[in-house]
Amino acid sequence: MGVRVVLAPDSFKGSLSAAAVAEHLARGVRRGDPGAEVVQVPIADGGEGTVAAAIAAGYSPVEVTVTGALGSPVTATYARQGGCAVVEMAAAAGLDQVPPDADSARRAGTEGVGEIIRHALDHGASEVLLGLGGSATTDGGAGLARALGVGLWDSDGHPLPSGGAALADLARVDLSGLDPGVSGLRVVLAADVTSPLLGAKGAAAVFGPQKGADAALVAELEAGLTRWVAALAEAGIPQAREIAGASGAGAAGGLGYGAMALLGATRRSGIEAVLEMVGFAEQVRGADLVITGEGSMDSQSLAGKAPVGVAAAARAAGVPVVAVVGRCAVDEATAREHGIDAVHALLDLEPDVDRCIARAGELVELAAAHALA
Repeated sequence: MGVRVVLAPDSFKGSLSAAAVAEHLARGVRRGDPGAEVVQVPIADGGEGTVAAAIAAGYSPVEVTVTGALGSPVTATYARQGGCAVVEMAAAAGLDQVPPDADSARRAGTEGVGEIIRHALDHGASEVLLGLGGSATTDGGAGLARALGVGLWDSDGHPLPSGGAALADLARVDLSGLDPGVSGLRVVLAADVTSPLLGAKGAAAVFGPQKGADAALVAELEAGLTRWVAALAEAGIPQAREIAGASGAGAAGGLGYGAMALLGATRRSGIEAVLEMVGFAEQVRGADLVITGEGSMDSQSLAGKAPVGVAAAARAAGVPVVAVVGRCAVDEATAREHGIDAVHALLDLEPDVDRCIARAGELVELAAAHALA
C-alpha cells in the first residue's frame, strides 16, 4: 500500500484556485507513487477562497443577490452546513468589484455583507465565520449595521448615505431595529490583520490608499470612523470606544470593528479558523506527508499565512510538510524553522515567469512527483 498524503494548498492567485492546485498535486503524487492514498483539502487564509474551501469540505453553496459596494446589485455565494454559515465579505464588498479611486473609497459600503448575514440568520444560522480579506470599504461596518436594521441619521433627521466619508455627518444611531436574531449569533472573524480602527495604524491610514484615498481623503475617512465610534457609544454600545483599539478592529476597512461592537464578534487567525472549519486535524491524523502551497512564499507567509498555518497543524500531528509554491523568497533554514521540511518552487522548474504561469498546473504536478522522490 502507498503512502497517505494530505494536500492542503491555498490558491496560486491569478493562476490556479486552491481546488485546482489540489487536483494537480494529486495527479503529481500519483505519478510519483501510483498506490498513494490522496486526500484533497483545499484551504484559504480567511480571504478569497474561504467559501470555496468550505464547499470543498462539504458545505452547501447558497447564492444570494445583495447590495454591492457602490449600491448596485451583485450575486454573492456563501456556504452553509447545519447552523454554520461561511461568508466572505469581499463577495459583497470586494475591492475587485470597484475602481480604486477617490469616489469608491469615499462611498463604498458594507450593506451587502449585512444582507448575507441576515439571509443566513433567516435560514437558521447560529454561527457565522466571516472572512475579512479584500475589502473595498472604509465604513467601519456601518453598512452592515444598516442592513441588520440599525438606523443611521444625520442632524436633519435624514438617513445617512452609504460609505465611510458620510459618517462624519452621523448625528444619531438608532439600535431599536437591530435584528433580534443577532443576540444569539456567534460570529468569528477570520482575519490576519491586527490593526486597530483608528490612528496611524488604523483602517483609513493603512488601507485607505490601497482603495484610492489620498492624504486628504484618508483624513476624511478617519474623521468619519471617529464619529462612528462616538455615535455608537452615545447609542449605548458597551465599550464602543475600547473596542476601537482591539486587535483586528481595523480589518476590512473597520468591518472588524462593526462586527465586534454590534455582533459581539471575536477574531481568529484566518488560517486557524479555516483549518478547523475543514476538519484538517482529523484529515491529517495517520498521514505520512502533507503538501501545502501558495503562489508566493515570502515574509508575509511566515507571518501566519496558509502554508505556515498548515505546517503548524501538521507538526502537531507529527506529520512532515512539503510546500509547492510558485516562487520562494525564503531560504531553506527559515522554512524549516517554520515547520516546512522542503520547498519546491515552480520558478525553479521554469524560470520564465509568463511561461511558468501558463504551465502552472503541469509544473505543480511535476513538483509534487519530485516531493515524493
